[in-house]
Amino acid sequence: MDIKPLRYFQAIADANSFTKAAEQLHVAQPAISMAIKKLEAELDLTLFHRHERQISLTDEGKKLLLHSRRILQAIDDARLEMEELKGLTKGEVRVGIPSMLGSYYFPPILMAFRHRYPELDLSVIEGGTWQLQQMLERGELDLAIIVADVLPQELHARTFLREQMLVTVAKDHPLAQQTAVSYDDFFREELVMFKEGYFHRKVVDRLAAKTECTPNISFETNLIPLIKAIVTQGFGISTLLGMVIEEDPDLIGLPFEEPVWLDLSIAWRRNGYLSRANQAFVDFLLEHS
Repeated sequence: MDIKPLRYFQAIADANSFTKAAEQLHVAQPAISMAIKKLEAELDLTLFHRHERQISLTDEGKKLLLHSRRILQAIDDARLEMEELKGLTKGEVRVGIPSMLGSYYFPPILMAFRHRYPELDLSVIEGGTWQLQQMLERGELDLAIIVADVLPQELHARTFLREQMLVTVAKDHPLAQQTAVSYDDFFREELVMFKEGYFHRKVVDRLAAKTECTPNISFETNLIPLIKAIVTQGFGISTLLGMVIEEDPDLIGLPFEEPVWLDLSIAWRRNGYLSRANQAFVDFLLEHS
């Protein structure tokens, strides 16, 4: 089986569109359509339901997609390993980092890594931990920073940081006089939250389920400066890591009465090939954490 049609097939499945896949691959759409027709003929199967304005995978297509991801990832891993065996001096690290850590924890680490390994290309992708985990599993990232209570079987991870999630309030907020905040008191307040998919939001959703409370979310944004500004002006409270507010005199961070600790880990695919460049990044992060 030719590998190129599998790449086309996977791109179409991920984009839910022949047109978008063609744009992403920089290939003419008729060429992609023809390749998929030949693949379907070779397999004697229909891989896509073709509706008037949208497509979707058939059951057979869904099963092929699982195999396709494994096959293409194995080929990419093999190519990378062979290049390194030839003495490749350059390498690339593709790492996904949640915005809170990307803004307040990782900048000095990334700069120090770049200083030690100037020959390596470093690509940083920002996103929610759930999104980054999915990108990692699909092979779109080599490494990702995740907060996982239960690590998927497909991933391997090393914990590098343990941080407490703090209730964040304005310095003149009534809760600021307390030494700790109960879950009930927290959920009585208007909340400023990240959108779903970010560990900041996942923590609050988990606490809400545990206490059978309904969060009163008045603002949703992934912009940390905006969250801090809204909380400072007294229009709500939030939860943030201590590193985010430690230099902000207008904000107070309080622990929950039952402290909430987060184990932050760097993860990679368990059965994937971890290149020397990526291994260097993992070792450097663990060394400097």
